[in-house]
Amino acid sequence: MLAPSTPEELAEALQEAAAHKRTISLEGNSSKHLMAGPQEPADVDITTSTLRRVLQYEPHDLTVSVEAGVPWRDFTALLAEKRQMVPLDPPFATSATVGGVVAANSSGPRRRLYGTARDLVIGMTFATLEGKLVETGGMVVKNVAGLDMGKLMIGSFGTLAVIAKVNFKVLPQPEMEHSFLLPFPSVSDAITVRDRVLASPLQPSAVDLLNPAAAASFVGSGWVLAIRTGGNEAAIRRYESELAHIAGRLAVETECPDSFWPDVESFTPQFLHRRPDGAVVRVSCTLKDLPAVMESFPGPAVARAASGVCYGYFEQTSATAEWFARAKSQGWKAVIEFAPEARKRSLELWPSPGGDFEIMRRVKALFDPSNLLNRGRLYRRI
Repeated sequence: MLAPSTPEELAEALQEAAAHKRTISLEGNSSKHLMAGPQEPADVDITTSTLRRVLQYEPHDLTVSVEAGVPWRDFTALLAEKRQMVPLDPPFATSATVGGVVAANSSGPRRRLYGTARDLVIGMTFATLEGKLVETGGMVVKNVAGLDMGKLMIGSFGTLAVIAKVNFKVLPQPEMEHSFLLPFPSVSDAITVRDRVLASPLQPSAVDLLNPAAAASFVGSGWVLAIRTGGNEAAIRRYESELAHIAGRLAVETECPDSFWPDVESFTPQFLHRRPDGAVVRVSCTLKDLPAVMESFPGPAVARAASGVCYGYFEQTSATAEWFARAKSQGWKAVIEFAPEARKRSLELWPSPGGDFEIMRRVKALFDPSNLLNRGRLYRRI
């Protein structure tokens, strides 16, 4: 295992391996080894976990630059000291690295208001197989329009190049936060209230929907619509008033435990820890299709209900096959996001990659024409 201590050493290691046509396996802290495609055996293993420097932090400019191996928990703790944040809320946050979060494009409940890594990353340095360090973007919140090659690295699972440094725009933490848990007997009732919230002047940071099987792990039975808000005291009172009008008095009478959102963010790692043969399916759908998608899952399911991203949890990986047959007939875009390593090679992890897949293959050929980097990690398609 090679553990470069600087970006320059990382670039040299890649160039040396590529020059001898050696296949390369990349990892940060391996927190998401069950995610996406299998980790194929490689001639050279490289970790970025030793790239752990905070390079530049300007709280007044709302920017920060760190190396890829900085643990995510340390990164968020550093920002919290100045009451600032990069609100991606990734799963595996306690063990993930910054580079791993960005390479996997991980996000959580607050993507509704703050977006994903593509919205919060303002610059990047990545190492190529040619031994070059490519800088893209910068350290300002607004950059001149143009091709930002760093965006290609986000969600690429290390199949194109290796992230060495990441620059983020940071945001101030809200003065106060308050959450509302709204129980409903049916998904249609929950969606009716969701639609009213989205049509209102309210701008909650998170709107999650839990089906009864998922809600049972947190707050009891039935469908639960969870709404997270932030602002000053006057803003919180406004939310209470508006939600009481939209959803009835239960909006202000149902307490949200302090552990609720951390538990939602870590639902995936907790589920997989308890079920060694478990799998997690991710579906991207329209807000209109979201109720049907959520009702289709036989087990627990959690949705970013204002973004159209649903996660279905299967206790047995084999059970995903029957579900995917229905998903294909409905035209849903789905992947098996997490599965046991031993099962991945026999699964169709990404059945319908879409019309832009050919472009993705061409980009792969541009960066890695010999297919050396993290072979198959992009859901066995790349």
